[in-house]
Amino acid sequence: MEVVSVGIDVSKRELVIAVHPTGEQWTAATTPPAIATVVTRLRTLGPRIIVVEATGGYERALVAAMAVAALPVAVVNPRQVRAFAQAIGRTAKTDAVDAGILASFGGRLEPAPRPVTDVATQTLAALVARRRQLLEMIGMERGRLEHAPPTGHLTRELRRHIRWLERRVEDVDDEIGTCIAAHPTWRVQEELLRSVPGVGPTTARTLLGELPELGRLDRRAIAALVGVAPFNCDSGQHRGQRHIWGGRASVRATIYMAALSAARYNPVLRAFYRRLRDAGKPAKVALVATMRKLLTVLNAMIKHQSHWTPQVASTPASLTGQARAATV
Repeated sequence: MEVVSVGIDVSKRELVIAVHPTGEQWTAATTPPAIATVVTRLRTLGPRIIVVEATGGYERALVAAMAVAALPVAVVNPRQVRAFAQAIGRTAKTDAVDAGILASFGGRLEPAPRPVTDVATQTLAALVARRRQLLEMIGMERGRLEHAPPTGHLTRELRRHIRWLERRVEDVDDEIGTCIAAHPTWRVQEELLRSVPGVGPTTARTLLGELPELGRLDRRAIAALVGVAPFNCDSGQHRGQRHIWGGRASVRATIYMAALSAARYNPVLRAFYRRLRDAGKPAKVALVATMRKLLTVLNAMIKHQSHWTPQVASTPASLTGQARAATV
């Protein structure tokens, strides 16, 4: 008997639901009452997996409702689903077709359901993202100020707006601090993360908000999730250059900046970076390797609730099993 899976194509105002292998389809609105009706109907079907594409936020209410109902839901990368559709020869694209492809994707590949982040984590992630947006706006306004006349109404307006944005960044920083202070686990984790030379408050708070899997996955899985794991490009006798790709861009950018600092001020990671450079590795390759090592260390520290110590980090051969995991 084939596995029953459900695919849901989510748009701003409509849900298109498809069931594999029966081919049953129906549509529903995205209002809370309509979502509740969909959840009730799905519970009667008892699917093995429900597949939803990440749509930039429109799927959140639906996924949260299904999580409360203990339904197995997987939020997948749209690129994976499109590659699957091309592999089975389905090149047409409509909402109904997409829902059917999602259902087939779930039935054939059975992606693992992922736990939904709690409301507090979603709030923290939203604040971290908002801070990043404000900084991007400040950068754009400063660029405009450079090309504005030295004096005049436009210049004054730009300067006022920059000052207002800077105050908003400070306000959001305070909100993030309050959010973390109200969460006992986050207070401890932020202290652990910031004990690593090179990891500042921005890096620690971004990891807490946008990488809740930190400390729950092994080093290979967490590196792939962030997008710092090298992937082979080999074929026959050809041995291509390994490249990183995918992952969570905002987290990867934060780890990049932390690794830049750690390569200068963290004694262990500075020695690691210099060893790679002395071996002939290009600067960017050595820095990406430093990013991966830093992420591995942070992941192990959160997993084992241990602080950074240079002595432990620089002498892996003499470590116990737990401490060794924190420095590999």
